[in-house]
Amino acid sequence: QVKKQCDQKLLIRMKTKCVPCSLNLDTQCPAGYTKITNGTGMPDCRYYLEIKTYTLFFSGCRHHCVKEFEQPGCCQGHWGPDCMGK
Repeated sequence: QVKKQCDQKLLIRMKTKCVPCSLNLDTQCPAGYTKITNGTGMPDCRYYLEIKTYTLFFSGCRHHCVKEFEQPGCCQGHWGPDCMGK
């Protein structure tokens, strides 16, 4: 029997909000995502504070997260909702 259904695995990446590194230890990824950074995360962003008429920018940290997603698809030579062949 020829295989008709060939699902594709996709990796969805996202980053958490940028915050002071000292506050980032307990930051969690959204539900369904896995944290791939440790400790305070990556120091690769800037966050800001507004004080009256001033906006101050500071170096911050964020975590990188991934989620595996399986996208339904048909194998080569098959198509349609039921992956029918020739």
